[in-house]
Amino acid sequence: MRAMQFERFGGPEVLTEAEVPDPVAGPGGTLVEVEASGVNFGDIKHIAGEHTDGPNAPKGPLPRIPGMEVVGRTADGRRVLGYVPQGGYAAKTVVPDRDLVALPEGVSAGEALALLLQGLTAWHVLRSVARVRPGESVVVHAAAGGTGSLAVQLAREFGAGRVIATASSEEKRAFALELGADAAIDGDAEGYKERVLDANQGRPVDIILDAIGGPVLDSALDALGYLGRLVTYGASSRQAAAALAPSRLAVENIGVAGFWLIPLLARNGPGGPALEELLDLTARGRLRPLVGAEYDLARARDAHRDLLGRRTRGKLVLRP
Repeated sequence: MRAMQFERFGGPEVLTEAEVPDPVAGPGGTLVEVEASGVNFGDIKHIAGEHTDGPNAPKGPLPRIPGMEVVGRTADGRRVLGYVPQGGYAAKTVVPDRDLVALPEGVSAGEALALLLQGLTAWHVLRSVARVRPGESVVVHAAAGGTGSLAVQLAREFGAGRVIATASSEEKRAFALELGADAAIDGDAEGYKERVLDANQGRPVDIILDAIGGPVLDSALDALGYLGRLVTYGASSRQAAAALAPSRLAVENIGVAGFWLIPLLARNGPGGPALEELLDLTARGRLRPLVGAEYDLARARDAHRDLLGRRTRGKLVLRP
């Protein structure tokens, strides 16, 4: 079968097209003929040799086939969404039965792929960690990105009283407003608190969802109100945040929590009420996953370069 693999660690250039033997499903696994594969930063870390920690980290000798999420059909014709630690950049892959989810025909492959990792992350940071309540104010950082764009919509769906988006350009901020944000502001650390309070009609906010880290996270803490919660689920700035004294949390009555989806998937699999709700909202048109460019499988290198260069918006899809 056709696949993209790498024989050494490195950047996008190490990915090469190859003809490899078809995988064989063993007990507890199902062979899936792949319709589309999703592209993630985790794939970039995998081929760079950085994705080595955690319960579902890719393992085994080189060469390896990257790719964590696929949409396709089983031998008996079922259309499915599947999560795999590796092996998705191929015409066929084996998905553990526990990590295989039935996919409604009304949800496109790109939409489903956007929901598996980014959508579940957005759902859990709001529901499981921040525990958003009706009427609360929610700030979403990087609101035009894959996870952020879904978090803006879900915050509105879950009853947030005011949704404030941050983004780095006027175009991205306009897009966040189209998604349902009440206000969209520059997310730079300098002057952050003042912009957030102004966007929230002069009041501190209840919840901040942060995937940037570094100085932005430091500034965000200053914008939280009484019993406010900040959830960190990424660090795209690649800068360290300042040390946080526990006494500050107590004195200001604020909470800081973290979330990473991969351990949850390793523990429970992707199926369940969260993904069911996301798929249902999408099928009914109440949730709009952002689907970006599609590439032929052989152009996986280009997809990685575009993602690294921040030239993309929405879920990137490979077609085998």
